[in-house]
Amino acid sequence: MRWKILAGLSVLVVVGAGAWLWLAPTDSGTRPLPRPAFFPGKVPDTPPAMAPHTEQADAIFVDKSERRLELRQSGGVIASYRVALGDAPEGHKQQEGDERTPVGTYAIDWRNDQSIAYLSLHISYPDAGDRAQAAARGVSPGGNIMIHGIANGWGWLGSRHLLNDWTDGCIAVTNEEMREIWARVPNGTPITIVE
Repeated sequence: MRWKILAGLSVLVVVGAGAWLWLAPTDSGTRPLPRPAFFPGKVPDTPPAMAPHTEQADAIFVDKSERRLELRQSGGVIASYRVALGDAPEGHKQQEGDERTPVGTYAIDWRNDQSIAYLSLHISYPDAGDRAQAAARGVSPGGNIMIHGIANGWGWLGSRHLLNDWTDGCIAVTNEEMREIWARVPNGTPITIVE
């Protein structure tokens, strides 16, 4: 019985932490937003150096239905990771707050080593098409979609974070996996996300 209670609490902690995964820099793009004062995390340690060019990905592929992220090089898979997605994982992201992970082809356009979740790589959503469809419906398309690790201070959860889709639309991996991805994915790398 005790283990069931602990497992349930772990899920609640992960889901609750997802509400605080605000990874965006300020509007100027120059510094991260402050963390809530009661947040149990700390600023992440030094991010890893970039891997040699021969070990870097030239594409990322995410299959939402299989909860899988692949790093690819010259068409072959060089690494594969299980992922957690947004709370409402099915379908393309339509607007801010829908908690969906977008579908389509984008790029990694900047990175944040001071984010509330352990390291983060920004996905270039929304593109012009996403902005146009949102404008036609009179809503904001949302944004700040990242690949990131676990909320700072909660890294001990490891792969248990995969029990639920818990992000606000981001793609989450363990902290150890995020270090590998950070080192192997240069800015500008295209990312394709499918259902």
